[in-house]
Amino acid sequence: MRTAYDVIIRPIITEQSMEDLDIKKYVFEVAKDANKIEIKNAVEEIFDVKVIRVNTTLVPGKKKRVGAKPSGYTSEWKKAIVKLSRQSKNIEIFEGMV
Repeated sequence: MRTAYDVIIRPIITEQSMEDLDIKKYVFEVAKDANKIEIKNAVEEIFDVKVIRVNTTLVPGKKKRVGAKPSGYTSEWKKAIVKLSRQSKNIEIFEGMV
């Protein structure tokens, strides 16, 4: 049985994700095999908020080189964009970032 902390790996903190805090959109890296329902339940359990929508996308790995060795790829990962309801409180880990 997976816990909510196995589904949500880390928050994604970028300029674009910080601009979306005003409309209560938060971005997380999630487990690659997690579906939208698991992501919604995990965010609601961890942060005690009400989620109204979850969008997911697979972020492909980038091609990288190290010295003269043959090139390889960074690992691909899954990103989830979570939209909260208007009545929900803000998620605290993003508070001091803006």
